[in-house]
Amino acid sequence: MQNESAPGARGPVFCGVDTHADSHWLYVLDWRGRKVLSRQFPADAAGYEALAGAIAAAGEPACVAMEGTSSYGAGLTRHLASLGMPVREALSPARMQRRRPGQGKCDEADAERAARAAMSGSRLGTPKSQDGWVDGVRCMLAARSGAVKARTSAINTARSLLTTAPEGLRSRFRGMGGPRLMEELPSVRAEGALGAALGALADLWAAARDAALDMELAIEASLEENCPALLAMYGCGPVSAAKLAVAAGDNPGRLRSEASFAAICGACPIPASSGKTVRHRLNRGGDRQANSALHEIARQRVMRDPETAEYAERARGRGKSDREVMRCLKRYVAREAYRALMRPHEIRRPEDASELVAARRAAKVSQVRAASILGTSEKYISMLERGQRELKPIRRAYEAWVEAGLPLDWDRQALNCIPFLGL
Repeated sequence: MQNESAPGARGPVFCGVDTHADSHWLYVLDWRGRKVLSRQFPADAAGYEALAGAIAAAGEPACVAMEGTSSYGAGLTRHLASLGMPVREALSPARMQRRRPGQGKCDEADAERAARAAMSGSRLGTPKSQDGWVDGVRCMLAARSGAVKARTSAINTARSLLTTAPEGLRSRFRGMGGPRLMEELPSVRAEGALGAALGALADLWAAARDAALDMELAIEASLEENCPALLAMYGCGPVSAAKLAVAAGDNPGRLRSEASFAAICGACPIPASSGKTVRHRLNRGGDRQANSALHEIARQRVMRDPETAEYAERARGRGKSDREVMRCLKRYVAREAYRALMRPHEIRRPEDASELVAARRAAKVSQVRAASILGTSEKYISMLERGQRELKPIRRAYEAWVEAGLPLDWDRQALNCIPFLGL
């Protein structure tokens, strides 16, 4: 399907592409804003070649604005970029700017709008390159998300089956939490069709649990190699770090400032002032996965970091609501994450823990035993002692335990020390 109005144009041309799963629509304007070409191409390798050839035949491309550079247009974006064409991402227009009343919608009209955006230079962004380690992390993060959903679905299905099960079977599993329930269900596998179904759900849950753990370990290994500064952020675990890295892409230099990164993550403040009331509200746009990562990091800091907790209390004392406090904290975390993305191997070294190590060794206590006493993992004790991560709650508990004389029956709950789980 095609619609051409001129065989070619002199001087620069401005192109717009509306991308879909099976086809892409190309619209070309000359330097005066006149239509040069409008044609549909298949979304495959041959179609990419034909589309690039059509652009070259129309003139010298000054800008190729494309919708969906990270979804349906990812393959075409890579192909045009490999040919040296200036590809930009056409940002979706605001709801009120999409169509005027009485104005229709079609692929050609969308491509024309992208072409005119390329000509005016408005609402354009630099697309993600999708050619480095971040794209691999994105794939692993998607696989982990699917495994977590399958794990949750298996638990919910098992609970629904047990709701209508005979009382003798229901009573055996009443009051059990999700993980313990799924670990116990294989014991009823031989008890008829219901037992077989529950056993199959237990197998599905175990497989999804292991797959999610494998993906998380692979994500952490990739981050340790390529961007350890993100993992070194206090309260930032591998999943949260992966979400922030994916939001920035393989070419974080496309972000002009930390304010741009905050806007992408939906953490920039939105003015909501009126009259004598001056305030800002939450931003409900941006990458919601990255926003959830910022929220989780801020939540962990409020719970486990005394300095952050004190700031939150001061902000509430100034009349800020809990949502406004969280908005401010997420903005601070976004600034810190941007610095980590720009300097991926620059890590602020934690405080020296050599005195803690010497005290533990003098008491002849192993790392495994110390981790058990402090209520955390041996992995985090090792990272703290070697200065790899700044684990403030564990360090406070460790120091309190050393000051108490390293008793083997020490009660960490007396100091309200919550173990840092790296969520």
